[in-house]
Amino acid sequence: FESRTDNWREIVNKKLHFPPELIPAIQEGNMAWVDSLLSLGDGIIRQLDESEDRLWREALNLSIRLGSEDIMTSLLLGVKFDFRQIHEALLVAVDTNQPRFVKHLLDRLDQEKGNKMDVRSFSMAIFDHSIDDSQFAPGVTPLTLACQKDLYEIVTMLTQRGHDIPLPHSISCTCLECRNSRQYDLLKFSLSRINTYRGIASRAYLSITSEDAMLSAFHLSRELRKLSKKEPEFKPQYLALEQLCQEFAVELLGMCRNQSEVSTILNSNEDDKLDEQTFEEGIPNLARLRLAVNYNQKQFVTHPICQQVLSSIWCGSLSGWRGSRTAWKLLVSLGIFIAMPFLCLVYWIAPKSKLGKLLKVPVIKFLLHSASYMWFLITLLTESIFMEIYRSDFASRKQNILHNSLHMIWVAGFFWFECKEVWIEGLKSYFLDLWNIVDMMVLSMYLASFTLRILITLKGYFLCQDSSTQELCDYFTNTVREDWKQEDPQLIAETLFAVTSMLSFTRLAYILPAHESLGTLQISMGRMIDDMMRFMFILMIIGTAFLCGINNIYVPYVVSPYLGRFNETFNFLFWTMFGMANQEYVDMPDYALAEFVGRIFYGIFTLLIVIVLLNMLIAMISNSFQRIEDDADVEWKFARSKLYLSYFREGLTMPAPFNIIPSPKALFYILRSICRKICCCSNKKAPEYPPIASLVSQGEGRVPYRLQVTKALVHRYIEAARREFEESKRKGRSYFRHQVMIQKACSSLLYLEVKKPAKYEVLSNLHDLLSRIYHLEPDVTYLFLPVLCRSICRKICCCSNKKAPEYPPIASLVSV
Repeated sequence: FESRTDNWREIVNKKLHFPPELIPAIQEGNMAWVDSLLSLGDGIIRQLDESEDRLWREALNLSIRLGSEDIMTSLLLGVKFDFRQIHEALLVAVDTNQPRFVKHLLDRLDQEKGNKMDVRSFSMAIFDHSIDDSQFAPGVTPLTLACQKDLYEIVTMLTQRGHDIPLPHSISCTCLECRNSRQYDLLKFSLSRINTYRGIASRAYLSITSEDAMLSAFHLSRELRKLSKKEPEFKPQYLALEQLCQEFAVELLGMCRNQSEVSTILNSNEDDKLDEQTFEEGIPNLARLRLAVNYNQKQFVTHPICQQVLSSIWCGSLSGWRGSRTAWKLLVSLGIFIAMPFLCLVYWIAPKSKLGKLLKVPVIKFLLHSASYMWFLITLLTESIFMEIYRSDFASRKQNILHNSLHMIWVAGFFWFECKEVWIEGLKSYFLDLWNIVDMMVLSMYLASFTLRILITLKGYFLCQDSSTQELCDYFTNTVREDWKQEDPQLIAETLFAVTSMLSFTRLAYILPAHESLGTLQISMGRMIDDMMRFMFILMIIGTAFLCGINNIYVPYVVSPYLGRFNETFNFLFWTMFGMANQEYVDMPDYALAEFVGRIFYGIFTLLIVIVLLNMLIAMISNSFQRIEDDADVEWKFARSKLYLSYFREGLTMPAPFNIIPSPKALFYILRSICRKICCCSNKKAPEYPPIASLVSQGEGRVPYRLQVTKALVHRYIEAARREFEESKRKGRSYFRHQVMIQKACSSLLYLEVKKPAKYEVLSNLHDLLSRIYHLEPDVTYLFLPVLCRSICRKICCCSNKKAPEYPPIASLVSV
C-alpha cells in the first residue's frame, strides 16, 4: 500500500513539460493529436513547469484566438493552469469577443477564486512580476477590457458574476495601498488608473451598471476634467475620456422619442428640493439641464432637443415671437421701454391678470429687466451731465447728496434682486456665475460710495455742534478741494463712483448672448481678455526687470527729467511700448559708459516688448478668436442657454426699482406660510407641473417613472449599438476567414522560437499559406504581408550564427 501511495504522489507531483508539437497541433485543429500530447488517458491533471509558463500561456491563448473550444477544454482539463494563466486567457477571450469561451473560463475562475485570489483584486496586483510579460497593460481586467471594446453581452455576463470596476482613489490619496503602489512602480500605478478610468468611462459600463447613466456620465466627465488638470502628463487621455462621457450623454438624450420623455429627463421629480413657486408659474425647473450647464456639458446643452425645450419655454404663450421680424421685435422692445412703469404698476396690482401673466413670460421678463437697466444707465448719464453743468457745487463741500443719488433707488432694487436670487438658487449655485460676482462687487462699491457721502455730511454736522472741534468743522464744511487730504472720504467716494459707473455700462455685455452675432463677439472678447491676463504676467516680469535696470543706471545722474525716478522711468517705458516716447531721453553725452549701457538696455527692451511680446499677444488673440469662430454655434448656444435659464425662475418678475415695494402677492405668500405653520399643515400638495410628475404613482416596489424612462433610453441605446455592431460584423464577415489564416501564419512565426531546428519546415508551410491568402484576397494581404515578411526575415537572421538562410519563396513574397 505504501509503494502504491508513493507511486501516486510521484505521478501527481511530476511536472508536465511543454511538448514542442503542441502549437502545430493547435494550429491544425487536430484534437486527437492534442489529447495524445497531453496524455489524458490516466485522468490526472498535470502540474506545469514554471520555466515554461510563457509557452503554456501561448498555447492556451492560441486555442482561444483560433476559436478551438474543444482544444481549450482539453487544455483546461488536462493541464493545471493557475489563476494568472486563466486570467490572461480570459482577457484573450474578451479581446476576441467570444462569449462562449468567456463563460467557460469564468466557470474555471470560480474554482480558482477560493484558492488564489478574488478576480476583482487582480487589477491591483502590480507587485506581481509574472504579469510583466503579458500582452495587456497593467490594470486591465476582463471587465475593463470588455467595457473599452463596448462588448455589451460580455459586460453583462461579467457583472452578473460579481465583477465590477472599483473607482480609483484620489490622486492625492495617502493610504497605505496607494503609497506602496507609487513607491514600487509609479508608471504601473498611473497606467492602472488610466485603464480603470477607460473602463468606467465606457458606454457599456455606464449603460449596464448605472441606475442613472446620464447623471453618472455628468459626474464622471467633471471628475475627468479635474484629473486632466491634476495630472497634466496624462491630460490628453483624460480629456479624451471626458469627451467620450459627453458624447454618451448626448447620444442618450437623442434616444428620446416624445416630449414626455424629454420632460422627464430634463426635470427633477424630487418635490422636497424644489421651490413651490416654480410650478405655480407653469415653468419646469429643468434641474438636469441646469446641472449640465454647471458641469460645462456644452454638447448636451446645445443639443437640438435641449435648445427646443429652452426656446419653447422662453417664448411661452408667445408662439409667434420666434418667427416674427426683427423690426417688430424692436418695436415691442421700445414699447416696453417706454411703458415700463405702467406695466410694473399693473403687475403689482393684478399679477394674475391677462397682462400680468404675459409679463411672466421669460422673453417679456427679459425685455422688462433690460428696459429697467437702460433707465438706470440713462440716470447715471444724466447725473454725470448734471455734475458737469454744476461743477462748482460738486467740487466743494456744499454739494447736495440728493442731486447725484437718484441712481441709488435702482441700486437698492438690484441689491434686493440679488438677495432673492441667493435665496432661490442657493449661495453655492449663485457664485458659480461670474456675472453674479461682478454684480456683488459693483453693488458693494455703490453702497460704499453712498455711505461715505452720508458720513461726510453727518460728520460735518456733528462736529459743528461742538465748539472745541471748530477746525475739523471747517475742514468738512468749508475747505476747498485743493486743501483736502489724499485720503479724504469724498475723494474715495468719487473714485468708487467713477469705477462703478464704468462697470455698470460693461454689464450690458450680459444681455448680448440673446443675439447670435453679438453673443459670439462677446464670448470672443472674454477669451481675449483671458489671453491678455496671461500675457500681462509675462509682461510684468520683463517690464519690472528693465525698470529696475534702467532706473539704477540713471539714478546717480540727474540729467534726464524722465529717467532716474521710479515713476518717471515707468511712464517712459510704458509709452515706449506704443511708440510714443522720445528716444533722446536716454542720452547722456557727459557719461559715455552709462549712456552706452542705457542704450543697450533700452534697445533690448524695445526688441522684446514691441517686436516679440506685442506680436505674440496679437497671435494669441487671433488664435482665441479663431477657436471661437470655428465652434461659434456651440459657444453661442451655450451662452444663450445660461441667459435663458436665469429668467426661468419665479419670484423675480418685477424689475428694479419697483421690486423693493412689497406687493400684495408677496404679502399673500407670507400670510399663507404663517397659516400653514400655525395649522401644522405639513402635507404638501403635489405639483401640477411638469405633467410627467402626475404619472408617478409610486407604490411599494414600483420603480419611479423617471428611472423607467432612463432605463428605456439605455435599452434603446444598447439595442442600437448591437445593431450597429451586427451590421459591421456582417460587412466584415468576408474578411474573417483570411484574417484567421493570417493569425495562423503569425503563430507559426512565434513557433520558430519554440523549435528552431524545424524552422525550414515551418517556413515552407508558411509560404504556402501566405500564397493562398494572396490569391484569395490581395487587398488584405497588401496590408499584412510586408510587415509579416520583414518580421520573418528578421527571425531567420536571428537564428543560428545570425545568418539568414537562402529561401527563394520568401524572397519572392517580399518582392511582391
